[in-house]
Amino acid sequence: MSDREPPHEQRVTPLELFFDLVVAFAFTQVTTLLTHSPTWGGLLRGLLLLSALWWAWSSYAWLTNMLDPEEGAVRLAMLAAVGAMLILSLAAPHAFGSDGVIFGVAYLVVRGLHLVLFSIAGRGDREQVRAVIRILPGAILTPILLVVAGFLTGPAQLAVWGVALAIVYLAPLVGHMRGFRIWPAHFVERYGLIIIIALGESIVAIGVGATGLPLDAGVVTAALLGVTVAACVWWSYFDWVIYSAQARLTELTGAARAQLARDAYAYGHLPMVGGIILFAFGLKSTMSDVGASLSALPALCLCGGIGLYLLAHVLLRLRVGGGFGRGRPIAMLLLFALAPLATLMPALVAVALVAAVCVGLILYEVLRYRDARAWIRSRRGDFTSEDVARYQESRQTEHPRTRRRWRGPAA
Repeated sequence: MSDREPPHEQRVTPLELFFDLVVAFAFTQVTTLLTHSPTWGGLLRGLLLLSALWWAWSSYAWLTNMLDPEEGAVRLAMLAAVGAMLILSLAAPHAFGSDGVIFGVAYLVVRGLHLVLFSIAGRGDREQVRAVIRILPGAILTPILLVVAGFLTGPAQLAVWGVALAIVYLAPLVGHMRGFRIWPAHFVERYGLIIIIALGESIVAIGVGATGLPLDAGVVTAALLGVTVAACVWWSYFDWVIYSAQARLTELTGAARAQLARDAYAYGHLPMVGGIILFAFGLKSTMSDVGASLSALPALCLCGGIGLYLLAHVLLRLRVGGGFGRGRPIAMLLLFALAPLATLMPALVAVALVAAVCVGLILYEVLRYRDARAWIRSRRGDFTSEDVARYQESRQTEHPRTRRRWRGPAA
């Protein structure tokens, strides 16, 4: 079967979106954990929890890219996975306490159903069956370790969680991704939607943070600034990055395509989503008292969360051979530098500065790379490296200084 053309036009199905609704709740539970435990230990537990939830979601994103989730018994198994994911999400805020065993058992069910469905997807394809066998040890051992961790407390529990996640995240490095099939359009859409879901958490944070507060000028201003940051995050991803990454993914075939999908999406999108969720927590803390200064952890999350998101963009650009660029690395460094300063000023001023950096980045890219952005967007991911080279050559001929400008948005 060709890597370039799927057997039929694939779009994200309603059942996949239904599954993602539960994942949206799971992301909210991570913010809840951070809110109830706004300490450095709470941050560590929150990041571990998010990493586990992310891999559970990502494994199903890969799965439904290779089979129709709404056909026959597959639909029933997917609905069972939705139920298991819901229990997983309900247990998430106390996954390191009273609900640790329930969380581990639910995770075991989620991954077990994934293995069953993945085996169905690989019927008649020896390479894909071998791929299932390669991920089998990690997919089984990780949930078992999480069940064991539910009986433990303190450093021992965190150590077992760390080992479990190390196993599941390192497992895809074995075998060089041979046997995995990727249909780029559906795959890219799926990961784009999870960015939208994460952004939804920042909107929820505004609403929850403002609950019970009078809608005075400070609260309204903070809400609008928070939405401005969320809009800039949306713009930075969906303006051109999504199309450039899809074009590169489509251009590759076989194991090379799967390796890029692993690095850029399964690994590379975790810090994007994590950064957005950390920002949501910082924004929620801001909304509670816009006139007071933030403590160290909320300040780090408010500023560093978006900095982490942009760091993931820089790494994505490097992975696809686009170089460092300028705008996003500079904005990232500014946001990281702003984090300690945010504890010395009113929270409203801090979120205003984060918004100013984000808006400045978008304006910089819009003005400096106007032609390249328009060229990418007009093709919606339907271009190759040869097309890029021809475009660069034509622009260099017409305008000798435009070659440098192209390299800004070409991820």
